[in-house]
Amino acid sequence: MSKTYIPTINISSLIKNNFETHRAFKTIKEIEKACVDIGFFQVIGHGINLKVIKKTCGVGNNFFNLPERKKRKLSPKKWNKKNKNLYRGYFPNDVNGKEGLDIGDLKVTKKYSSNLNNQYIEYLNLETCLNKTSISILNKYFDNIYKLSETLFKSVIKLNKKNPDISVKAFSRLKTLSTLRFNYYPNQTKPVEISKQDGVALGCETHVDSGIFTVLYQDRKGGLQVQNRKNKKWYDVPFNKNALVVNTGRALEFLSKGKFKATNHRVLWNKSKRLSVPFFFEPSYDFKMNQSFLNGRKFKNNGQIYEKFLNKSLKKFIEYQR
Repeated sequence: MSKTYIPTINISSLIKNNFETHRAFKTIKEIEKACVDIGFFQVIGHGINLKVIKKTCGVGNNFFNLPERKKRKLSPKKWNKKNKNLYRGYFPNDVNGKEGLDIGDLKVTKKYSSNLNNQYIEYLNLETCLNKTSISILNKYFDNIYKLSETLFKSVIKLNKKNPDISVKAFSRLKTLSTLRFNYYPNQTKPVEISKQDGVALGCETHVDSGIFTVLYQDRKGGLQVQNRKNKKWYDVPFNKNALVVNTGRALEFLSKGKFKATNHRVLWNKSKRLSVPFFFEPSYDFKMNQSFLNGRKFKNNGQIYEKFLNKSLKKFIEYQR
């Protein structure tokens, strides 16, 4: 397996949201090529301090080391009858071979969630399991990774010769369905599945993501693999402590009329503990999924709202069958 299959792109020229320079244009074209050819790439020069990333991973590891009864204080109603949340929160490893913690925008308050009354915009009281320092770390990381994801999306808008600032029409911060997730793979005694294609034991099933982009930090255990769309072979995503892994999702595939396809990926079964921190960059729940957003001269404000698009997409994931 080749380590060069997944390109690494320095996006420092885009971080200040100035897309007009020659260097920025060159970087955007690199992103376009990676999205079209592979659907995966790694970014460096992303502006998120490595210490912030390590502290965030530390919060995740500390959480998963808590007793099961305490972690379940954050579980959705399916795993904790006392709770009202259905979408956000902790799910145990007997669901699909891994534990997970799904966190929405930390700026969402209990009052805002209650007034909005949307199935995905849930207030999660993290203080039941985490101290204020940990919550502050998560707040900072969410802010940083959201901003980075928005920059990547703006670069796609720029490719289509549109004003990058129209991203606010698709992403309104408190209405976004974006999710910061911690995936914790314990010492799995058996694989989640055996690949029907090549017989490889897997710790996470073959799948594509739902949103615009997924921006992931994986630990040095690695294990993430990407499928080549043409020859169907699998390639490792190498660990790079300074890089974040980016992949395209179904929402971007739809909006780009299939130009940026969502790509199959999976995680190998490695029998050892592993933590990954994906951020699923998802539009506002009421954003109308119309392909004119990226491709037409004028955005037609009609189409299926993203909430329904996501709802249909999540049905294939066991952990979301709640």
